[in-house]
Amino acid sequence: MPLPRSFYNRPAIEVARALLGTILVHGTTSGRIVETEAYLGLQDRAAHSWRGITPRTRVMFGDPGHAYVYLIYGMYECLNVVAEPEGSPGCVLIRALEPLEGIPRMRRRRPGARGIEDLANGPGKLTLALGITRRHNGADFTSGPLTIHPPKSPQDIQIGVSPRVGIKHCADWLLRFYIEGNRFVSR
Repeated sequence: MPLPRSFYNRPAIEVARALLGTILVHGTTSGRIVETEAYLGLQDRAAHSWRGITPRTRVMFGDPGHAYVYLIYGMYECLNVVAEPEGSPGCVLIRALEPLEGIPRMRRRRPGARGIEDLANGPGKLTLALGITRRHNGADFTSGPLTIHPPKSPQDIQIGVSPRVGIKHCADWLLRFYIEGNRFVSR
């Protein structure tokens, strides 16, 4: 069963940490989430939503548990999970996955990947590997084509924390979370 909407209906920082170790599924491909970044909405100049509602950001102001997918650098799509109650545009960027199922398909989608560690170890890489595009913007993680599931068995993970990657504003905020020592975390 996918995670329920209530999982996402809490502060973005809590959701970012809680997503570590969960399983992102799209079709026949899946991966364990090993790295995330929290974006805090109107108070966070690095967040797309900090200026308010626009056609692009509308989904972030809606119900939690939906996908916000956007294009970066004119070529890579990035997957975010809408967090917090409706009207509060918190969001969590999924930065890296540990591939689990559909690895041959991921390799076909990412032929330049040097090894399994390189298939989904960045936000643009993971969307390519799993076939996630902007057409998934607004998808419901609780029942749609993209779902997030709890791990099959409880995990004891150590969470690493650092500043977010590749941003200009609020760059020193410690809002990047990752599974310590996991070889699939972005470099």
